[in-house]
Amino acid sequence: MSRSEYNQTDADALHTIPFDAEGVCLACRMAEYKGAVDWKARGQELEVLLAQYRREDGRPDVVVPGSGGKDSVFAAWKLKHEYGMHPLCVTWSPHLYTDWGWRNLRRWSDHFDHVLFTPNGETHRKLTRAAFDHLLHPFQPFTVGQKILAKRIARQYNIPLVMYGEGEEEYGGKIDWKAQRVDPPKAPASLTLSGLPISQLQATYKISDVELWPYLEDPNASFIHVYQLGYFIRWIPQESYYYAVEKVGFEPSPTRTPGTFSTYNSIDDKMDDCYYVSRYIKFGLGRATSDAAQEIRNGHLTREEGIALVRKFDHEFPMRFFKETLKYLDVTENQFWETVDRFRPPHLWENTTGEWMLKHVVK
Repeated sequence: MSRSEYNQTDADALHTIPFDAEGVCLACRMAEYKGAVDWKARGQELEVLLAQYRREDGRPDVVVPGSGGKDSVFAAWKLKHEYGMHPLCVTWSPHLYTDWGWRNLRRWSDHFDHVLFTPNGETHRKLTRAAFDHLLHPFQPFTVGQKILAKRIARQYNIPLVMYGEGEEEYGGKIDWKAQRVDPPKAPASLTLSGLPISQLQATYKISDVELWPYLEDPNASFIHVYQLGYFIRWIPQESYYYAVEKVGFEPSPTRTPGTFSTYNSIDDKMDDCYYVSRYIKFGLGRATSDAAQEIRNGHLTREEGIALVRKFDHEFPMRFFKETLKYLDVTENQFWETVDRFRPPHLWENTTGEWMLKHVVK
């Protein structure tokens, strides 16, 4: 795959933020749009929708995918206790659970029926390593499997409704903001996975058809309808956090997350740190930038405060799980940095003094 092909393919997979003709990102446009939405009317739309699927015999009537984080707690609790639904929560297991992430999953499942799917560990490590080598995107196999799992479980239990929490529009992803139903785009597993054609991936990494099935589209799940609760309910991540603390005792990270200032976003998987490093390398977009931008859009930070936080934390390398990440990927530290440096776009990075520096920083 050429570098230009890689950039386009991986940018799509990562839902990078497009800008409009006026230079405003879609995430900010979405924030403006949300301010004009009649949320009472949207709530009525939700009532009508759920009435079509609600079961009176106690069987699950909606699949809620999630990790046990603040947003999945918010979605499942709302559906069960405010709308009278019977959620079946489903989780694709992280690569390496953090202690607090595992405790949060258990807190979530204490209140809901729950399915935890753990893919073949050896296969998942191979796919993650391949995605790291070919895309510098160690989360790609995880995100593919995660998208497919909800519909697989829904089909298995004959539940025609899947309800995600917030949508990609919260982060600037391309989406039809006025569409109720948001069937996710077809996962790339039918063509490529981990940056390689399926046949080449299997031959190179010695992965059988049986081992690959969790990452492939379910052809019998076309009857399932997928929606996002964030279309019907105004989604504010910080408020979801407080809500989850109140309802199930959600536990933030015991310390600030390296690379940012927050303690409650994306905290269940030790591989999160490596993923955010990969985004910073490829797009110059660090974890603090993502968190600050969202907090600014929601009115919890000023732009000046956000810039100060980005300058302080965006470049910080997360050492806390680094040795475990190297072991999981089966790479040495030198191999890790050789791969990372290979993916630094020359229009973003320069190395004139023996140290890599971003050419442009937020002002």
